Amino acid sequence: MNSFLKLAVHTIDDKRGHNITALNMKGISPIADYFVICHGNSEKQVQAIAHELKKVFQEEGLEIKRLEGYDQARWVLLDIGDVVVHIFHKEERVYYNLEKLWGDAPPVPLQEVISQ
Repeated sequence: MNSFLKLAVHTIDDKRGHNITALNMKGISPIADYFVICHGNSEKQVQAIAHELKKVFQEEGLEIKRLEGYDQARWVLLDIGDVVVHIFHKEERVYYNLEKLWGDAPPVPLQEVISQ
């Protein structure tokens, strides 16, 4: 499993991100190999998850190529190269339903990653 993906999932889980899902986008999207999708129940939690991801990746010497939506905290996108992380406010996650939009992308099993 991709090390960026593992680091992102662990970081989100540590910040109590909800319903963490990863989609294998290889051959489906030219943007990234993986999409990670999660949500927070408040704007503060969404920002806390995004802030922690940025901090952890920078501490590892890895570049966040793009960070969008942080101030509004309704849908924050972090581009970490092979991995794009989508952090939604709960209401927006239901509305945009990326898992259905990208329904042809196989889910990545995360149980082992989260339990480590």
